[in-house]
Amino acid sequence: MSHLKLVTFSLITAVIIGAAGICFAMPVSGGCGGDCASCHSLTLEEARGLLKEIGTVQAVKPAAVRGLYEVTVEKEGRTGVAYLDYGKQHIIAGQVFDVATLKVAGAPAAAKQAERLDPATLRTEQSLVLGNPKGQKRLFVFTDPECPFCAKMHVELKKLVALEPELVVYIKLFPLKMHPHAYDKARVILGERSLKLLEKSFAGEQLPPPKAHDAKKGVDDTMRYAQSVGINSTPTLVLSDGRILPGLKEAEAMRKLLQ
Repeated sequence: MSHLKLVTFSLITAVIIGAAGICFAMPVSGGCGGDCASCHSLTLEEARGLLKEIGTVQAVKPAAVRGLYEVTVEKEGRTGVAYLDYGKQHIIAGQVFDVATLKVAGAPAAAKQAERLDPATLRTEQSLVLGNPKGQKRLFVFTDPECPFCAKMHVELKKLVALEPELVVYIKLFPLKMHPHAYDKARVILGERSLKLLEKSFAGEQLPPPKAHDAKKGVDDTMRYAQSVGINSTPTLVLSDGRILPGLKEAEAMRKLLQ
């Protein structure tokens, strides 16, 4: 792929994930007046093939604007919304507003990720523990049991604790709404306090359904906390000084952050 194409794809991805553009939706009085889906279709697999250079498409649905598909795109743990025309030739990044109400007609643009939180607000309860439970170095990671980037990060975290014997990693289960089964999986994993179950989920293996003792409170508390401090994607690292670092990172890069 040429350098120009790489730059172009990078720019498109940046706009989608941090979309600030605006489109306006108006009622259509002419043209196709029937069910658009009867003439046009876009499968999840087809969308993934079309947009593979931009990110991983997680969902596809008809947009509020006729003639467009709304696609949710994930890139390195961050998500955004874009619009693809029925001809499958053009991408529009940004929000769609209804002219009459001036309200967002489609999915909202991805919220801006916070950069720092008060470390005193971090809690080790309702966490899985990786590494040395008595370690003097602490690291928090917000992870989703169905997030492919979280699965890759988990491998790097295991390498990291092998390199840092004084490190304890607190894994906070933060299921994203874009992953429909992640919430129940998080309940089961946290209920059992099981790294093994988390790793089974990352491997794509089926987990048992949640039981009565797999309380929702621990997962709900983490979700509320993440929202309150501006964490909106997975994986997200939080350092002991409160710095928030979203996205996949390799073990050596994380090791440097601990120094």
